Amino acid sequence: MLIDELIDRSGNTCELCGSSENLSVYEVPPTSNANYDNSILCCSVCKGQIEKTDQINPDHWKVLSDTMWSPYLPVQIVAWRMLSRLRNEAWASDNLDILYLDDDALAWAKKTGDHESEATVEFHQDSNGTRLFEGDTVVLVKTLDVKGSSISAKLGTVVKNIRLVPDNTEQIEGKIEGQTIVILTKYLRKG
Repeated sequence: MLIDELIDRSGNTCELCGSSENLSVYEVPPTSNANYDNSILCCSVCKGQIEKTDQINPDHWKVLSDTMWSPYLPVQIVAWRMLSRLRNEAWASDNLDILYLDDDALAWAKKTGDHESEATVEFHQDSNGTRLFEGDTVVLVKTLDVKGSSISAKLGTVVKNIRLVPDNTEQIEGKIEGQTIVILTKYLRKG
């Protein structure tokens, strides 16, 4: 079984940071069939930051100075991608300069385009800076007139089961008086 092979290979620790908590298999994209040669064992902290579900913490990744020298290619690929995302940090840039990947490995590392993105991740946040998730309940902090409708959404209106607008972190969708509308996140707070 793949997880057992990766536990064996890693000594039951995250192959990126060395943590032994909340470990799972991470298939290094793009993969079509997870196996020993395209997967790593990593902790939930690393995985959340790699997959951009959590904000990146540059201090967490300083350990890549050591783990980027792993003899296993998928670990090197993820290390290269994370160092590339952190390239504005002097230590990451220095490590990136000395991490050598052959042409095939570099092509794999660049295939997702992840190396071109910034270290920060944009999330939907309410007017207080609290992160919003699909299905949350929010409260309007301002009375809003709904364009193209006679609806006026009053201050304090509760909007349940919101949907996040995928391409715009400043907007959510919610139902008010049975009508689905787009609401700017700066006009609401998490309920």
